[in-house]
Amino acid sequence: MGRAQENSPVAPSPDTVSRVGAPFAVAVVGAGAAGLGAALALARDGIPTALVGRHAPVADGRTVALLDGSVRFLRALGAWEGIAPHASPLAELHIVDDTGSLFRPPPARFVATEIGLDAFGWNVESARLVESLRAQARAMANLTLFESDAAEFHVGAEAADLTLADGTRLSARLAVGADGARSKLRAAAGLVPREWSYPQAAITTILAHTRPHRDVSTEFHTRQGPFTLVPLPGGHRSSLVWVMADRRAQAMAALDEAGLARAVETQAQAMLGAMRIDGPRGLVPMRGLALTSPVSARLALVGEAAHVFPPIGAQGLNLGLRDAAALRDAVVEAVGDGRDPGSRAALAGFARGRSRDARLRTLAVDTLNRSLLTGFLPVDALRGLGLLAMTTIAPLRRIVMREGVVPRLGAPSLMR
Repeated sequence: MGRAQENSPVAPSPDTVSRVGAPFAVAVVGAGAAGLGAALALARDGIPTALVGRHAPVADGRTVALLDGSVRFLRALGAWEGIAPHASPLAELHIVDDTGSLFRPPPARFVATEIGLDAFGWNVESARLVESLRAQARAMANLTLFESDAAEFHVGAEAADLTLADGTRLSARLAVGADGARSKLRAAAGLVPREWSYPQAAITTILAHTRPHRDVSTEFHTRQGPFTLVPLPGGHRSSLVWVMADRRAQAMAALDEAGLARAVETQAQAMLGAMRIDGPRGLVPMRGLALTSPVSARLALVGEAAHVFPPIGAQGLNLGLRDAAALRDAVVEAVGDGRDPGSRAALAGFARGRSRDARLRTLAVDTLNRSLLTGFLPVDALRGLGLLAMTTIAPLRRIVMREGVVPRLGAPSLMR
């Protein structure tokens, strides 16, 4: 995809091009969860929207813990009814320091009812989430689906122009890049992210176990990274995210199912009994990506096109859905006021709010992960004291829980 250029027309061969008629208000590029959420949120408010992207299968053993704000958003989109039967509540969160540190605090227990919620969130397989959103998109008025990848992106004074891999051309007042960590739209716009990596990888899969999880998510903090078991429906299935040193992860990924299940059971201290692998596996690199601003000329970025997190703390997709909900607020306000939704002025508030939110979440995840890796006693002491303070000081614990699950500052309207 070429670099976006003002007034630079796309000119493929006329016999391969199908020109879509009137411009859309918004064209969302990327048919993953964040892109689907953005497209549905805009279309539900009468914004003529295009959704561009192939509907590829999702099957890497990953799940997503949808926090309370994300569930509110999905409910507003009409998608939650299709997701809820396949989701498990996260009623409690237990954190166990398994680093072997001299400053190891006692296990911490956080309960959702303490902040007036039935659950901190709901855990669902990623494939279920995406398919439910796609079904909603196929039935949504004001939303036109183009199941082809974007190949060219150019920006003019009045609109952004897209040429798709199948030759279709369309234009929109605003393009939304939801096309992932290797975003072609971001590259075409000349936005250069800051990227970094960790000496770790994460094993992901789904497990069946003999003891019930009782809607408790348990996170062991080990010296190589977090080991997390998150409940799935049925009481005897959980998803796994096991962060460890990269070389060890490669070796663990090569184990047969019985060997991997035994290793997980040992690391979990047999708390859920005997285990077996009950879903596909994934091996996820531990890396991060951040932008100074998620906005360029007639372009807004959401999801992993704007920020990438390692799979720690359920931040990645929840932040992407907040991007989608916040963008909806900015576009609906601009259209309601008769302003151009693709203008810099219309997107200024979105850019500030999303940059601030992403910076804070990036700092929190990065600090936790690096503190586990360092083995430096003063850092261990600070981490242990922080966890102990949250365990023993109820007002502090409630503030941290609320901010982690239902951020108050700048929360988009569909997440309140």
